[in-house]
Amino acid sequence: MSERNSAMDRRRAHEFEAFVAGAAGRLLHAATLLTAEPATDNPHAQRLLTGVLARTYADWDRRRDEDPYNRTREELAARFARSAWRYHRVRGGVLDRLSPQERLILVLRLHEGVAEEQTAAIIGLPADRVRAICSRAVSTMRSAPRTHRPAVLRAAS
Repeated sequence: MSERNSAMDRRRAHEFEAFVAGAAGRLLHAATLLTAEPATDNPHAQRLLTGVLARTYADWDRRRDEDPYNRTREELAARFARSAWRYHRVRGGVLDRLSPQERLILVLRLHEGVAEEQTAAIIGLPADRVRAICSRAVSTMRSAPRTHRPAVLRAAS
């Protein structure tokens, strides 16, 4: 019995390591945008992502039929939303001009490409409110000097 459990643990660890190897860079970038930290100095984003990945690993077997990236992204959004009050200070990141809620919606909609309805469901707001907040956030970012705009907004202007 313990050999079987050991083999299952190794398989689980191997699957999770493969997932992290493929997704951690993009998830860290999203977390860095959310926390409004510079990409070169992002301890809050790293801590946020570490907690999210620990939760993903703990739920790995129960969530077998779900897309692990999608589930991890949802957990990242939820964990950020629960602790957004920590991220109000200006930290020098590309989205630091936005409120935590605006950053969350902008990252989900434009960086991650999550549909408006799905974003609304993830954060618990009506879709029209998500649309309005996203529009306001984009306007705020477009009013920034061109060199300080994130690439996703530079391409849209």
